[in-house]
Amino acid sequence: MKVIVDQDKCVSSGQCVLNAADIFDQRDDDGVVVLLNDSPGEEHAEAVRKAAAACPASAIRIEE
Repeated sequence: MKVIVDQDKCVSSGQCVLNAADIFDQRDDDGVVVLLNDSPGEEHAEAVRKAAAACPASAIRIEE
């Protein structure tokens, strides 16, 4: 699994962090998504998929 984020699309909703805090964080100054791990293991796959689905801006893309 490869995770790609588009910080320009991010609307700082925090849904990614709520669903997968081990993989995503937010910048302190504006809340834009920060990708902590672009190749998470299988143990994080479900959470990452939920985070991508919950993102209102579709700023998270997953390549399998």
